[in-house]
Amino acid sequence: MKKLILCLLLLGGAYAVVSAKDTYAHDASVLPEAARNVIGKNFKSKVSVVKIDKDFGRVSEYDVTLSDGTEITFDRQGNWKDVETNVNSSVPSAFYPPAVASYVKKNHSGTRVVGVEKERRGYDVTLSNGIELKFDSQGNFLRYDD
Repeated sequence: MKKLILCLLLLGGAYAVVSAKDTYAHDASVLPEAARNVIGKNFKSKVSVVKIDKDFGRVSEYDVTLSDGTEITFDRQGNWKDVETNVNSSVPSAFYPPAVASYVKKNHSGTRVVGVEKERRGYDVTLSNGIELKFDSQGNFLRYDD
């Protein structure tokens, strides 16, 4: 009886690992409505690839690549987590507080915001010259990041 229970547990674990496989799509229809709205309002480029990350058979996040190379990560509800563009583009200002844009313009003129990661307590911002900055949730500068 113990062997039967152990075998069933092993089979269940193996099934969970197999069903947790990431999947790919080539259009935005697989994304939650909130994610589709964010893309539609802020980007002209179309969705090129969507990687659907799964943990134990459940969607954990969506990694979206647009045709211009922009990469956006969304959680399972469609809330954006981070945005990265190539060095020749910039992240739309809708993704960070106006105070961040003011700070960058004043202290790092000639650079663009090419990456923004939303964290629990604020934002990590990457500039086109490679400098990384940390801001609180209101957009107040905290420190340079390494």
